[in-house]
Amino acid sequence: MKFMKKFLTALAIVSFAAQSAYSADVWVNDLRRMFTNDSAIIYEINLRTFGAQDTNKNGIIDFDEAEESGTFLNAIAKLDELSQKGINTIHVMPITPVGKTKALGTAGSVYAASSFNTLNPQLESKQSALSINEQARKFIDEAHKRNIRVIIDLPSCGSYDLYMQRPELFVKDKSGQPVVPADWTDVRLLNAGTENAVNKDVYNLYKEFVDMVIGLGADGIRADVATIKPAKFWKDLINYSRTKDHQFLWLAEASESWTTPVSEYAVFTPYDKLLEAGFDGYYGSYFNLKDYKTGRELINQILTTNAVLNKFAEPKAVIGSFTTHDEMSPVLINGAKFSEMIIWLNATLPVNSYFVDGFDTGDNYIYLWANKEAFKSFTDDDYYFVHRGKIDIFNFSRQPGAKNDDLLGAFLLANNVKRQFIKMINNGKFIPLKTSASPVFAYAISYGGKSVVVIGNLNFRNNVDTTVSVPKLEDKNIVIPVKIESIPIAQKGGFKVTLQPGETQVLLLNDLEIK
Repeated sequence: MKFMKKFLTALAIVSFAAQSAYSADVWVNDLRRMFTNDSAIIYEINLRTFGAQDTNKNGIIDFDEAEESGTFLNAIAKLDELSQKGINTIHVMPITPVGKTKALGTAGSVYAASSFNTLNPQLESKQSALSINEQARKFIDEAHKRNIRVIIDLPSCGSYDLYMQRPELFVKDKSGQPVVPADWTDVRLLNAGTENAVNKDVYNLYKEFVDMVIGLGADGIRADVATIKPAKFWKDLINYSRTKDHQFLWLAEASESWTTPVSEYAVFTPYDKLLEAGFDGYYGSYFNLKDYKTGRELINQILTTNAVLNKFAEPKAVIGSFTTHDEMSPVLINGAKFSEMIIWLNATLPVNSYFVDGFDTGDNYIYLWANKEAFKSFTDDDYYFVHRGKIDIFNFSRQPGAKNDDLLGAFLLANNVKRQFIKMINNGKFIPLKTSASPVFAYAISYGGKSVVVIGNLNFRNNVDTTVSVPKLEDKNIVIPVKIESIPIAQKGGFKVTLQPGETQVLLLNDLEIK
C-alpha cells in the first residue's frame, strides 16, 4: 500500500511536470474561461514571504544579517515547485506600497495600500539592475512560461498615509474623522460613492490599478471585500478592463454568509449583485465547514452555491474557500485529516480549487516571536503583530511551510485526480447521497456512464459506522478506490463502511452512472 501511494504521488509529479513543460512564445490569457469551467487550481501567496531567505531559521527576516525577504525575482525560483504540485493559477496578495503610519506589524499590512498605481518597494530585489516594474513583469512572464496564471489582489481600503495625502478619497464620520472599517485599525474606508453617484476620484484610483496590473501582464484581479463598493462602481471598472483583455478574470471576496456592512458608514453590495455587475466568481461560504457537525450542513451549502451559480445566463463560478488567509490553519482546528478533507473536496466538487501558501505541507502559522517587541521596525509599530494560526501579512517573516509529507502526497494526488475528473465535474450532475450517520456526508458526480462517490466523516474524534445509499449499485459493479483508509463494502443499493475520524473516501464507479 505504501509503495502504491508513492507510485501515485510520482505519477502526479510526472504528469504535471510534462504538462507545464510546454509554453507558447506569446502568452494568451485564458483564465476567465478556465475559472468558469472550475479548472483553476489556485495557490495564494504573499510575495513578501514566498521567497524569503531566513538563513538563521529564527522565523523572521533579519536584514542586518544579510537575509532577504521575498521579492518578485526570488519568487521565480519557486514557480517550478508550484507547477509540479499541479498549481495552474496563483493569487498574489497585494503588491501595492503599504502604509507605515498607524500600522500593524513591523513591515505594515499588505492590505494597507498607500498607493494604487505603483508597486511595493519591499518587493524589489536590490541585486538586479531591472526596475521594480520590470522585475514584476519578469515574475509574471516566468509564471506564464510554466502555464501558471496570475491573479493580483486589489485592496479594499487605503492606509492612513494615503488618507493624509488625499483626504478627499475617504469616508468621514459625523465628527469629520476618517472611518475605521470593522476592526481594521491600520486602514481607512475609501469613499466609492453610491449606485446613483460613483465617486470618480476613487474610481480613477482603481482604474489606474487596473491599467498597472494589465500592463504587467496579470490575468485577473481578486477584489478584497468587494461588498463595500457599489455594484455600478464594479460594473464600470470590469467593463473597462474587458476592453483591454476580454479574458481578464474578476473574483469577488464576497459570500452568502456576509449580510451586513463593515461600518455604519459603508456601502454593502451582496454577492449576487456583484455577480450581476460582472464578477466571474465569488468566495461562497465553504469556510463554514469548520463549524459543521452534520454532513447535511455541507450538502446544503453545496446545493445553495450551485443554485446561485445556475441563476446566471453567463457562466459564473466559485472557489473552494474552505480555508483562506483569513481562516486559521486547518491543522490547528481538526488536524491534518481536516486538511486532507479540504484537499479532496476541492478535487471533486464543482469549484475552483483554492489553497494558501504552506497549506499543502501542514503549516500551522505559529510564529514564536508573535506579538513581542521587535528589535527593529519599518513602521511606527514596534511589535510583531500577527493573527494566531494565520499566514503572516504584517511582518517580514519566513516562508510558509512545514514537513508533512503525507499531506503533500495527498495534495499532489488530488490535484492530478481533479485534472483527470474535470470533464465529469464540469458536465456531470451533483447528487447528494443518503447516509445512516449524521456526521457523515456523501455525494456523487455522475457523467458519461461513470460516477465519482465521495464520503466523509465530520467527526474528527471517533470512528463512525455508516451505510451510504447509492441507487442501482450492485455488488458486481466495479469500484475503484481512489482514496481510502477503511475498506468500503459494496452491497446492493449502497456501501457499508466504518470511517476513521475525519476520513474522506473517494471511489470511482467505472460502470455506473447515478441518475
